[in-house]
Amino acid sequence: MKFLLALIAIWVRPLAVSAQSSCRCVRVPTVPVCKSPADQEQTPASTCWSELDWAALNATVSGKLIRNTPPAASCYPGPEYNKDDCARVGLQWSNTTFQSEQPVGYCYPIDNNCPITNVTGRAKCVLGPSPVYSINATEPEELVAGIAFARENDVRLVIRNTGHDLLGKSAGYGSLQIWVRYLRKGIEYQGSFKPSRSCPLSDWTGSAFTVAGGYVWDELYQEAFARNLIVVGGGDPTVSVIGGYIQGGGHSPATHDFGLASDQVLEATVILADGSIVVASPCTNPDLFTALRGGGGGTYGVVISITIKAFPSKPVVAHSLVIVPESTADLEPMLDAIADMYASYPALSDAGFSGYGSWSLNDPMTTYGNSTAGYQHAFAALDKSLPDAKADLQPLFDRLMAYDSLNISLRWFQFPTYAAYYRAMSGVHQETGVAESALASRMFDKGALTSNHGQLRGMIETVAGSPIEATTNQVLLVGGGKVLNDPGYSGANPAWRKTYLVHIVARGWLEELGPEFAAAVKTDITYNKYNAMRTWTPSMGGYLNEADRNNPWWREDLYGADNYERLLRIKNKYDPDGIFYCPQCVGSSNWYQQMLPEEEYGPLCAR
Repeated sequence: MKFLLALIAIWVRPLAVSAQSSCRCVRVPTVPVCKSPADQEQTPASTCWSELDWAALNATVSGKLIRNTPPAASCYPGPEYNKDDCARVGLQWSNTTFQSEQPVGYCYPIDNNCPITNVTGRAKCVLGPSPVYSINATEPEELVAGIAFARENDVRLVIRNTGHDLLGKSAGYGSLQIWVRYLRKGIEYQGSFKPSRSCPLSDWTGSAFTVAGGYVWDELYQEAFARNLIVVGGGDPTVSVIGGYIQGGGHSPATHDFGLASDQVLEATVILADGSIVVASPCTNPDLFTALRGGGGGTYGVVISITIKAFPSKPVVAHSLVIVPESTADLEPMLDAIADMYASYPALSDAGFSGYGSWSLNDPMTTYGNSTAGYQHAFAALDKSLPDAKADLQPLFDRLMAYDSLNISLRWFQFPTYAAYYRAMSGVHQETGVAESALASRMFDKGALTSNHGQLRGMIETVAGSPIEATTNQVLLVGGGKVLNDPGYSGANPAWRKTYLVHIVARGWLEELGPEFAAAVKTDITYNKYNAMRTWTPSMGGYLNEADRNNPWWREDLYGADNYERLLRIKNKYDPDGIFYCPQCVGSSNWYQQMLPEEEYGPLCAR
């Protein structure tokens, strides 16, 4: 019997891998990827790699296995060099759609290992933390094959759609990536939702859309808006529907009226770590259904199809508000006015307003009416008359007008449908981010915004930083309303059910300032600015999809302490071997990255 068990253990996990190391099998390139594969030198940490049969995997997935090359490899000396292609890539570099269409293109890179050379002047191009191979999966069976290969050979696995990620979930050093961007099985509309399997616990009979594959929100919006319907989706229309946005909670201008994006999920089809394909709903695998509705993407399985609610459209009234100081010599009045704004957010939300804004003491982009300092927001309310909307805003506007040293600009808009509003004021195609940045988000409840104006003002001054820091702050008035109601079967951070405002603070730096300066900025964001917000809101949390990758309190902050333990039990049930790893995801504490010298990435190893 012991001999039989030993044979089974060898079949499940090859002895050559498990005997060498507790780390996942990776290939460790020691030279730039623009050199030929024959020049790639293997190290003891990667000797298992030579035993992997990639040709067999490629045959299994119908020739869709890609040996990854950074998008800008054509800009560097070597066999990939192409002057014309480098120019083409340079023109598209900040386009998130371009990046999402590359096997290892990132809308928010965590490391610039192969940037456009005419930007940085670097002399090398390496994959860095990017996966070595990608399966361009267009069929569910190809995902199953990729998961099986990673599981049976102890290879690190990455699941990626468009690469809109701030924590590095779409990257993975020395890994195999399953790329679902081109898994496209259609968008199906139901005028009256019927579960794919009988489910008396599902009481939704309104409209619904089933999105089967790697579609982005813009594609679903086209289907919804053509039917004069609202779906709760991303402000950036290039974000994927089935990925981390909706599985991580998902905020929107429509969340106030309908709840989080994850609250809209009616059922999902999921590929599990063992290769089985299951349906998650209130009646089938309800614990998995719960985890997928806000408990984080890339964690419990690979979602290949999701069905969400759709709502009848409504007219929208909106306004834009811009506050600019007459002089940047004294910014105290502007900070006072911003504190007044924050204290007013719960009342504005209760009156039906939601939307987005930003402010800074020194934003080099001159966002605020050609000024580097200022505040702006664009808030909207559904199914509200213009006179009522103006009356709700008037007390705050009167208070702001009392500041003689501030220039205040207010404009009102009316739209016949949500689609018209979204296209005009919300659906912004954002540019790619940069690796040289750090940010953190924090949720605020009504008490934190209204209970002590003086202490609120002090917290705002801390997150503002000094003008020389060029700190930017984003205002996300996306809570209140239906967000406060727990719909059941929710894996989202319970702090959402008290949230009115999500605040994001961010700083960037020039790469040439070096690693010590970068470390100081990261420390400032985490332990000064974010900690000031955290101290002021002890019962709240951070937003999972816009989080600080350096947050040491991420388990309780992003998930809620008790909720994390519940999600961990679900994770261990459906993925006991941790096949689906991602940073700051449920269960990721069982793993660590063995960082390479002078890098912020390395092989994934078990603790």
